[in-house]
Amino acid sequence: MKSKFQISEGRPGQLGATFDGDGVNFAVFSENATRMVLCLFDAESGEEFDQFDLPERDGDVWYGYISGLRPGQHYGLRAHGPFDPENGHRFNPAKLLMDPYAKRLTGHPVWNEALMGYTVGHKQLDLSLDPRDSAPYMPRSVVEDPAFSWGLDTPPRTPIHQSVIYEAHVKGLTALRKDVNDPGTFLAMSSDPMLEYLTDLGVTAVELLPAQAFLTDHFLHEKGLTNYWGYQTFGFFAPEPRYMANGQINEFQQMVARFHSAGLEVIMDVVYNHTCEGNEMGPTLSFRGLDNASYYRLEENKRHYTNDTGTGNTMNVDNPMVLRMIMDSLRYWVKVMHVDGFRFDLCSTLGRVNEGGFDRGAAFFDAIRQDPVLSRVKLIAEPWDIGPGGYQLGAFPPPFMEWNDKYRDTVRRFWRGDEGEAPALADRLTGSAMQFDHSGRPATASVNLLTAHDGFVLEDVVSYNEKHNEENGEDGKDGHGENYSDNLGVEGPTDKKAILEERAQRKRNMMATLMLSQGTPMLLAGDEAGNSQSGNNNAYSQDNEISWIDWESFDPEFHAFTRLLIRFRKDHPVLRQKMFLHARERAVDGREDLFWWRPDGEEMRDEDWTDPGLNCIAMELRMASGTPFYAETESAIFIVFNAGEAVETKLPEPTEGLDWVWRIDTTRPDMTEEHSRGTIEMPANAVAVFTLDDENR
Repeated sequence: MKSKFQISEGRPGQLGATFDGDGVNFAVFSENATRMVLCLFDAESGEEFDQFDLPERDGDVWYGYISGLRPGQHYGLRAHGPFDPENGHRFNPAKLLMDPYAKRLTGHPVWNEALMGYTVGHKQLDLSLDPRDSAPYMPRSVVEDPAFSWGLDTPPRTPIHQSVIYEAHVKGLTALRKDVNDPGTFLAMSSDPMLEYLTDLGVTAVELLPAQAFLTDHFLHEKGLTNYWGYQTFGFFAPEPRYMANGQINEFQQMVARFHSAGLEVIMDVVYNHTCEGNEMGPTLSFRGLDNASYYRLEENKRHYTNDTGTGNTMNVDNPMVLRMIMDSLRYWVKVMHVDGFRFDLCSTLGRVNEGGFDRGAAFFDAIRQDPVLSRVKLIAEPWDIGPGGYQLGAFPPPFMEWNDKYRDTVRRFWRGDEGEAPALADRLTGSAMQFDHSGRPATASVNLLTAHDGFVLEDVVSYNEKHNEENGEDGKDGHGENYSDNLGVEGPTDKKAILEERAQRKRNMMATLMLSQGTPMLLAGDEAGNSQSGNNNAYSQDNEISWIDWESFDPEFHAFTRLLIRFRKDHPVLRQKMFLHARERAVDGREDLFWWRPDGEEMRDEDWTDPGLNCIAMELRMASGTPFYAETESAIFIVFNAGEAVETKLPEPTEGLDWVWRIDTTRPDMTEEHSRGTIEMPANAVAVFTLDDENR
């Protein structure tokens, strides 16, 4: 097919393929290439019908303009340059490359040896050069005009202290729903039944597992498995093709618009710390072929990759053009796709400077903090990786929030009955001040979680002592070894009523702890419905019923209790304060905001906290001094966390004219409120919550 197009001088300012109404401008970064070729493909036949050298170079940006080209045009790139792996260069023009700024992809690579830049099986391994054309096995980049009629779309901008986050997988949430069209897609996620379900539950934001285009690793493909979670990003601007029912990016935009109309925010889990190309033995799909030495951190022997992520490679955020790509991607998802925030996978990697340790003043953090767009959205860090100084819980600069794994582990251990956990639980209940109370950070910086996609789901935390990952094909060696779980007598499913009741009680205790803690709560989708993964705590490769939420086994009682807790938290601002609470330390106006009580009504002493057998703690919370949303009608909440036997517990003396009202008892999930004074019988292994109310109400 003869091309009717001609290429001319373009503009270097906007990278990627940009449609301006008359044609398309192409611009791509490569510092070390010697020639950059644009390849055009026929959308129907898939045949390459023309090639154009990008004629202009401004610094390290190659660019050109083709008049008359329209959205929907398929294209790819081929980069010429040195093939010199020992010095970090792996150019191979036989390999068709994805545009890093592509806004849509036609699909995924088809695994074939031609995708490798080197000859598989060659005695020189990755030092050899493979001449085969990879185009037959590569998806195409697609020119897109991302304009969308947003109408009156308004982001909810829910304040962080009012947020309840719901971590969900696009496919897993809806794959087994019988009341939605196109299950497993963006459209299904935002269908009427799902919006009704989420708003009724009371969550305020849905945190999507990776929804940018991603790859299924070759070793998984060989096993007949899939990269289900999506932490192998292929395109930082393109939505995942598997989640689009009709292959159009406006399906993602429609999802966001519908979420916003329901008052729900959309937070994206993003993976900028590495790419899907792996180490030197991985495929050449985009970044490696465009400029390996610029996009990746390399070892002293530049043939090899720095692997702070455990995935084979690490993105070189020190390079200003790589940092620019990340920033451009983030701004694109906010400004063009209207998302409300991001959760950054292995965020410690992005703060590692010059291949050294973590620096909270790294360029990545500074760039976001000064950005007028990105500094205003929700930013959540996964505060660890496997590199030097990789575990950085509490070290990130504001306005970042952080996943708090110490919260998860402490809550699990306390309710499992481990000795010595009560002091740690007290710290977690009050926002993990030891980690977060510095640099002006609010208590909401701690994202509190019981579970997440990685690890046991809540049902399995109370049903399994051991992980059961055999289906992953790694001989059960993968996944966390320390889960702090407890099967309560039987490994896995059981029909023993007593064990089932004890498991249900343990789940209510843990969910109540989550919703009664200072900080920002996050639920894993399906936990509220009693979903199980049959003991698999690393279901990253299970795109099947193991990972999909089983709505047929829905637990209505636990769902109702979770819903009640979320509403209780919403109705009682004392539970979601931004300022840290410290007993007897904040007395600007003469009011104290935190008390710790013993069951006998005496205040906790140092020797009480050091008792390894301490398993019952009670706290009285008041609004912090100067809190703008302080309500005089709610002066205090009294909460008892008892992981031991039943014990008589004395309530604090109520304020004159007020009375304690017993609102929540995890042993009685459907209880009605009870006015209480003096001493109550605190049930064993339970959480009880009391509020102050008018004694004559």
